[in-house]
Amino acid sequence: MIKAFLYKAKKQPWLFFFVNAALLFIIVLVCDKLGGKLLKHFYFKQTSGVMYRTTYSIEKTTAPLLVFGSSKANHHYTPEVFEKELGMEYYNTGRDGSHIFYHYAVLKSVLKRYTPKVIILDFTLFDIQKKQESYDRLSSLLPYYDTHPEIRPIVELKGETEKLKLLSAIYPYNSAAFTIFKGNTSGKADEEVKAKGFMPLLRTWNKPIGPAPDTIDISNADTLKVKYFEAFIKYCKAAGVKLYISFSPMYLKYEQSPLPVETVKKLAANYQVDFYNFLTDTSFTNHPQLFSDPSHLNDRGA
Repeated sequence: MIKAFLYKAKKQPWLFFFVNAALLFIIVLVCDKLGGKLLKHFYFKQTSGVMYRTTYSIEKTTAPLLVFGSSKANHHYTPEVFEKELGMEYYNTGRDGSHIFYHYAVLKSVLKRYTPKVIILDFTLFDIQKKQESYDRLSSLLPYYDTHPEIRPIVELKGETEKLKLLSAIYPYNSAAFTIFKGNTSGKADEEVKAKGFMPLLRTWNKPIGPAPDTIDISNADTLKVKYFEAFIKYCKAAGVKLYISFSPMYLKYEQSPLPVETVKKLAANYQVDFYNFLTDTSFTNHPQLFSDPSHLNDRGA
């Protein structure tokens, strides 16, 4: 019967094309589902690396003290200091290159599971600046789209076609195969546990302080980012979490306080949240040996 159908299809070009197109679609669909299932399995089996730390932040940590933010958060807050002084367990949810959308998504997932006592949100200029990269980097949350409905609206900010793209099982892990492999084979699981999300930088900067780069637009705010920043504050307040916002040190000279800093300072004041601004703190800016590069403290500075 199948042979007869194929013979008939060969005699009719339109039917032959339809059969081949259908077979190709089925093959692609099966490969996508199997490939996505395999990548998902190994993604969530990682025991080290940046993706593992995101999963741990979203799904596992129960530390009463959490640090949120981008690379500055990731490198500026030494766990031993906080645990010794405050007597509470610490975890750093910071991720290099992330912005307020990412921080808010992680916060939503954390507060769905438990309520930390203290949260430190390390603020950067990019957190409320107009920057397409902030939306593009939401790809780091794609693997959690299916299992975490609380973050779906944030992931969908990435673009109007995200829902359609996410019909693909492979799409959430696009270009991540090597990182997933590394996260499963690095043998650094013990180091990861001890680090508690903190990634120290060991280099020492030895150049004089310079002006803030012209490439940083200090006057343009993204209203949607401001909205999510305010939502982060309100969500912490509603949950009874003690929130601190910090602009941690940078080795750059600003002639005036950037608009993003002033905007966040006002937001913090409106909600009676403590705001610490180290942008022009000379106990840091007079000491290049405390920095790894103009944007980050080294381990000693942290």
